[in-house]
Amino acid sequence: MQKNPHFSAFCVKKRRKWRIFALIMLEKTRGIVLHTLRYGDDAMVVDVLTESRGCVTFLVRIPKTRKAPAQSLLLRPLAVFQLELDYRANRQMQRVRNLSVDSPYVSIPYEPTKNAVALFLAEVLYYALRREETPNVTLFAFLEQSLRWFDLAESHFVNFHVVFLIKLTRYLGFWPTEEELTHDGLLTPLDAEWVDRLLRFNYQTMRVLQMTREQRNRLLDIICSYYTRHVADFPEVRSLGVLREMFQPSS
Repeated sequence: MQKNPHFSAFCVKKRRKWRIFALIMLEKTRGIVLHTLRYGDDAMVVDVLTESRGCVTFLVRIPKTRKAPAQSLLLRPLAVFQLELDYRANRQMQRVRNLSVDSPYVSIPYEPTKNAVALFLAEVLYYALRREETPNVTLFAFLEQSLRWFDLAESHFVNFHVVFLIKLTRYLGFWPTEEELTHDGLLTPLDAEWVDRLLRFNYQTMRVLQMTREQRNRLLDIICSYYTRHVADFPEVRSLGVLREMFQPSS
């Protein structure tokens, strides 16, 4: 049977039209990886805080090629990248294209201490932000700037995760006060003194904080308990146990 040339031309034009429409629908944004889960042999379910859509879950295919290790590294917890998102409100898992990184981390994935801190913070952020379905540009900027500082820091970052979690509460809407914590019986007088000091420090000035591993662990317990009170269904942070052993008492 001879093909109708007019019908063939119509089909080609229609396919082109749908390709153009699909490209128009793609939304360029940036994201920070909060959580990943293997899905079969060649895919990952990735929970990402995006700059334009809040938290989004999408499925990423990992091709069995030489590029697979590089793409897996791109999706490590707290990686910051650019993406093109085909967002549909009725989809449980969104579709993403063209993942890329402009400025990859230089130390976080490769230094054991920093990597342990990143895994801990990613777990906390996942539990605290997983229901964040609206964009929060200010929060995204805080996270990105904080992570960049941590990645480039060559020293005096031993208390970064403690100060980070305290500062994060301001963006989540439950910035602590010494009076609140003391009144709730969560703090001893010594704990209250430490929290009061932490509230005044930033990443540049925290180098003057001198605390033992035991004091740091105690403060992390207090902070995690505080998050449990203010974030719905905030569970026990499993990676905290690993983090406890990372720093020497004299750090």
